[in-house]
Amino acid sequence: MAEPVIELTEVCRDFPALPPVRALDRVTLRVGRGDYVAVTGPSGSGKSTLLNVLGLLDRPSSGSYRLDGAETTALRDGARTRLRGDRIGFVFQSFHLLSHRSVVENVMLAEIYRSRTAVSTIRKGRGGRRERAMAALERVGVAHRAGFLPGLLSGGERQRAAIARALMGEPSLLLCDEPTGNLDSRNTEAMLGLFDELRGQGLTIVVITHEQEVGARAGRRVRITDGVLVEEG
Repeated sequence: MAEPVIELTEVCRDFPALPPVRALDRVTLRVGRGDYVAVTGPSGSGKSTLLNVLGLLDRPSSGSYRLDGAETTALRDGARTRLRGDRIGFVFQSFHLLSHRSVVENVMLAEIYRSRTAVSTIRKGRGGRRERAMAALERVGVAHRAGFLPGLLSGGERQRAAIARALMGEPSLLLCDEPTGNLDSRNTEAMLGLFDELRGQGLTIVVITHEQEVGARAGRRVRITDGVLVEEG
């Protein structure tokens, strides 16, 4: 059996308080290569904590998290940073594009920042960075807007550019936090179509969302309530 991209086993995350707050309660989740998983749940349910753990931005208090077969819980901060840069692409509700840089430059900057830590970019070096950025923009359908400043793009186009930036390192996992939260219904539908295409190309996608329409399009749905994760369907 192929190694899963994500394998959480009995993961807990506790925060100090009186009494202590358990944000994740014995969460077990296996996500295979090419899976498309939506994580839903009400506000305060643990979605953000789960996102931070999956993205190696936070450590579990107990349990195991294997990413692409690598046990992450005991890694030092530098190793976690390198693994995150090499294996995970992030997409957020806010696009986080630099307004004074062109779209293609925004996408290229992802590789420049990653080059300080990520193994994949060190291997590639600087050569062909613009070509790789253009290929990523072509992949998400906005290569024709490469020379524009982000302020001249629609919300949907800016989110596509943000996804292109996330794809620059050829990550194992695309981790999306409310990616349609700032989009109207037409652009939301277009974005969900793009996720379908990316999954068809073999990319593993995990979407954190509170929107029913977004969750319904995923291949799998899990729901988190009071830190407890349950598979739906």
